Amino acid sequence: MCEKVKSTWSAFVIVFATLASASQAAEVSLEQAATAMRRATDFYTSKVATHGGYVYHYSLDLRQRWGEGEATKDQVWVQPPGTPTVGMAFLQAYHATGEQRFLKAATDAGMALVKGQLKSGGWTNAIDFDPAGRRVSLYLRDGRRGKNNSSLDDGQTQSAILFLIRLDAAIQFQHDVIHEATMIALDALLAAQFPNGGFPQVWTRPVEQRPIVKASYPTYDWRTEGRIKQYWEMYTLNDNVTGYVAKVLVAANETYDDVQYLTALQRLGDFLLLAQMPEPQPGWAQQYNVEMKPIWARKFEPPAIASDETQEVLQTLMAIAHVTSDAKYLAPIPSAIAWLERSRLSDGQFARFYELRSNRPLFMKRRGDRYELTYKDANLPSHYGWKSASQLPSLEKMYARVRSGQMPSGKRSRIQLSRQVRDVVDALDAEGRWVSYFDGTPKIGQLKLPVGTPYLSSEVFSEHLTLLADYVSATGK
Repeated sequence: MCEKVKSTWSAFVIVFATLASASQAAEVSLEQAATAMRRATDFYTSKVATHGGYVYHYSLDLRQRWGEGEATKDQVWVQPPGTPTVGMAFLQAYHATGEQRFLKAATDAGMALVKGQLKSGGWTNAIDFDPAGRRVSLYLRDGRRGKNNSSLDDGQTQSAILFLIRLDAAIQFQHDVIHEATMIALDALLAAQFPNGGFPQVWTRPVEQRPIVKASYPTYDWRTEGRIKQYWEMYTLNDNVTGYVAKVLVAANETYDDVQYLTALQRLGDFLLLAQMPEPQPGWAQQYNVEMKPIWARKFEPPAIASDETQEVLQTLMAIAHVTSDAKYLAPIPSAIAWLERSRLSDGQFARFYELRSNRPLFMKRRGDRYELTYKDANLPSHYGWKSASQLPSLEKMYARVRSGQMPSGKRSRIQLSRQVRDVVDALDAEGRWVSYFDGTPKIGQLKLPVGTPYLSSEVFSEHLTLLADYVSATGK
C-alpha cells in the first residue's frame, strides 16, 4: 500500500473511531433514562399534583394553573391531557421498570378520578375538591350537589375509564375501590349506548329507545330549521367520541374477557355503518338527530359532512374490523376515501365542513356573538379548526394492512427512540422539570401568555415520561 493511501486510510480510521466514540457517548444508558424518569416523577408528584391529580399547564412557581381556563389548587382536569393522561404515563413507567413509585403515582391519580366520578357513572371535564368550588358536580361518593353530566366530549369519560382499566389490571384487581369504580363506569357506558349502537355526547341517565334507521339528508332547509337545543343528547361523532369509546371497549374486552364489551363494540361498528351518508357524500357528519339526519350543534357547527370526523371514523372502523375479524366494517371505506380524495382543497387540506349535497367547502364568519355561513375561507374565527390535515396516505396504508389481517403495532425500536431520548434527558433541569416556553401558538386550554414565558405542561411531561419508558422497555429492564 502506498504512503498516500496509508495516510488516507489512517485518517479515515481515526475519523470513524471518533464518530463511533461520540455516538456511543451520546447514547443514553438504561440507568440514565431510569434516573430521569424517577426525578421527573418525584417532582411532578411531590410539587405539581393536587389531590393526586393534574391540570394542563402550570406557571413555574406553581401559583397559576390552567385547565380549560384558569384552575384553582383544588381543581384537577379529567379531559386529556389531564389526570388520566399523566396517570397513563406513570403506568408506562411502572411497566418498564417495575418500580413501585410509578405505580403509587398512578394509583394516586386513579383515586383522584374515583373521587370525581359522577352519580351517572362517568366524568365531566374537571373535578373540584373544594365543597364550595364553582366546578363541583354531583359526585357519586360524597353526596355533593351539582350537575350530573357524564361527558364523552373530547375523550373525558373514555380517558378516565381506559386509565382505570389499565390501572385495575396493573394492581391485579386487588384495589377494591378502583375496581368498583371501573365496573360502575363501564356499566354506565354500556347503558348510554343507543339501540342503534351510537352514543350521545353527554348523558345523565340510561338512554331511551329510538328507531334504528339509516342516515339521510334533511328534506327541510337545514340552514334555518331543525335546530335542537340539547344536541348533546343526540348521536355524536364530534371530537372522535366513537373512536375513544371503541378503545375503551377493546381494552375492557381484553382485560375482563367479557363478551358484553365485544358485543357493544360490534354494535358501535353497526352504528357507524348506518351513519355513513349516501352518495354523493359518503362521509360522516358530526351529529345526527333521531331520524339520523345531520343537525346543528354549537352555533358555528352546522349540519354538514365533516372531514375530520370522517377520517376518525375510518380509523375506528378498521380497528373494529381487526378486533372482530368481520370484513363488513371495511365495506364503507373505499367510497369514503374516494369522497375525501375529491374533496381536498387546493393546498391539500380539507375544509372542516362540506355543504350537504353540493359538497362546497363551508365556513363561518363572525360578527360579535353571531355566526354566518360563508363559502369563503378569509378572516375565519381563530377559536376553531376550520381546516384539517389530510391523513389519506396513512389511512390507505392502514386499510391495506387490515385487509391482510394486520394492524400497525405503533411500537418504536430502541434505535428510533434513542434519537429523541438524548434530547429529553438533557432537557430535564436541576429540579426535575421539563420546562416549556410559550411560542404564541394557541394551546390546549386556551393558554395565553407573553411569547417566551416558561411554563410546565402535563402533555409534555406525559410524552417525555412515556418516551423514556418505551426506551427502557426496548433496551431491556
